[in-house]
Amino acid sequence: MKRYCLTLDLIDDDSLIAEYEDHHRKVWPEILESITTSGIVQMEIYRFKSRLFMIMDVSDGFSFEKKADMDASNAKVQEWENLMWKYQQALPGAKEAEKWMLMDSIFKLK
Repeated sequence: MKRYCLTLDLIDDDSLIAEYEDHHRKVWPEILESITTSGIVQMEIYRFKSRLFMIMDVSDGFSFEKKADMDASNAKVQEWENLMWKYQQALPGAKEAEKWMLMDSIFKLK
């Protein structure tokens, strides 16, 4: 199993952050299904102020390209992603429409 860590910023507004967290307390079933059917086995999101940190454990068959293709053809996922842009903002250095940025592992305690 492989692990990926990603980061993203929220718009720094307390009421928007509260709404964002509320959405994540009741994620739509279609979104949960799209996550698990793509090969994501475990996912956690943490927040510090407006910075988000996501940990994903994925199966051997998972790929970001396959997930992106699946998401592009899923109307409910597209609806969710468009809604989330109300709260999210791209990190400096991200390309246009790029959200979650993959982080590099720099230390691991063995």
